[in-house]
Amino acid sequence: MIKVMVVDDQILVRAGLTALLRAVPELDVVGEAAGGEEAVSLAAATRPDVILMDIRMPGMNGVTATERILSADGDHRPRVLILTTFDLDKYVYNALRAGASGFLLKDTPPERLIAAIQTIASGDMLFSPSVTRRLIEAYTHRTVPAAAPPSPPLDLLTARESEVLKLVGHALSNAEIAALLTVSEATVKTHLNRAMAKLGLGSRAQAVALAYESGLVVPGQEMPSPG
Repeated sequence: MIKVMVVDDQILVRAGLTALLRAVPELDVVGEAAGGEEAVSLAAATRPDVILMDIRMPGMNGVTATERILSADGDHRPRVLILTTFDLDKYVYNALRAGASGFLLKDTPPERLIAAIQTIASGDMLFSPSVTRRLIEAYTHRTVPAAAPPSPPLDLLTARESEVLKLVGHALSNAEIAALLTVSEATVKTHLNRAMAKLGLGSRAQAVALAYESGLVVPGQEMPSPG
């Protein structure tokens, strides 16, 4: 059973999403929140597996709420699925940087929404690498929030970890990286996990963002050959 929390300031949208999800046997809606502050407290109380997070809300928006929820102390870390009206909403990039696992447009068909929740709950990111790359390239060199912490030094990484991070920044999947480097997917996953741990990253989206923000990958740059 996947525990889901719904966050949206529009009551009709929130009620519609809740009704839809409650009709799915393997989903359990454990709470509804009308704003970011309520979402933070409700997430701590209900410990959902997946949070459907509206991004534009009065008061505390979805980006800030995502940051608060994912930075909270404790051993339970929910997966955040951003809901937005615009596919290149500038807030989406900031939410991914904060650790959200992906995003969906609000006009997504019900069956895709349900599949997305299942995908997120399993630990995967929702969107395709091409969408990730488009978002990062669109926003990473425009405006980074003033309060954002400085990127950790890449010299913490081994040469192979840096190489894997760079390929992740080019939006390659683990399988594609494994084929390019002639190693197993498990090896790629190990290098990426070690790199993310050293850099304090909580999601693949954050890894992609850091690869661009640090200059390891430059927008428009051709994919490197394996070293």
